[in-house]
Amino acid sequence: MSCPNLVAIVQARMGSSRLPGKVLAGIEGAPMLELIVRRVRQAAQIRTVVVATSVSPSDAPIAALCKQLGTTCFRGSEEDVLDRYYRAAQWIGADVVVRITGDCPLIDPSVVGKVVDRYLVGGYDYVSNTCPPTFPDGLDVEAFSFDALERSWREARWSSEREHVTSYVRGHPELFRTANVEHDQDLSTMRWTVDCPRDLEFVRLVYRHVGKEAFGMAEVLQVLALHPELVTVNAGMERNEGYRRSIREDREVENSERRETPWT
Repeated sequence: MSCPNLVAIVQARMGSSRLPGKVLAGIEGAPMLELIVRRVRQAAQIRTVVVATSVSPSDAPIAALCKQLGTTCFRGSEEDVLDRYYRAAQWIGADVVVRITGDCPLIDPSVVGKVVDRYLVGGYDYVSNTCPPTFPDGLDVEAFSFDALERSWREARWSSEREHVTSYVRGHPELFRTANVEHDQDLSTMRWTVDCPRDLEFVRLVYRHVGKEAFGMAEVLQVLALHPELVTVNAGMERNEGYRRSIREDREVENSERRETPWT
């Protein structure tokens, strides 16, 4: 069997209720999105990285950064992120999609590799390290087949399923073969994602203390062991608060709202 076209798609938008423009916030002299793309590329199995943003004029700076970096950029639906992912994967010819979000500047290439390896050897439709989570929040990785993505795109009809790309797959275990990669120690209470100013401050401090570009989860844990005060910088934040809010505000999406949207 030929090797599948495995593509990492990083979703990124300038809009954020708590920290607008966070994806381009500076961390040690580089935009956060640039750091994420660099780190994802360090995963041995990743050959192609695509940044998926929206057609909104407010997201033009993301497209401009991608052009500057020589990174492939796809622009699609602003609100229907599932549609954006599907069309980006279709456009690039992906057989397997690795989903990374644009708020994870500490994403660990080795963790990406663990999830991808489990997907490739297990005959699964979907593999993640979040069901249940045992890695720090901000090291979330999902790998899934284009077929699973396409089925989700066709069948998902709730707004939460359109906003959160893989919630349809995770909500229908009877339809998909799934697996989870777990860490030997439960670190899920650690918060390494960026959603608010305190999160950004935490990540900036971690980068400063690590003092090098190539590092992973182990090095971050060493920094936190030496500087436990850093953990208090963004303590008390709820994990997956955005998803819970989407569920509270869920509504059925009309077919007309799932129409083809402009993309580039």
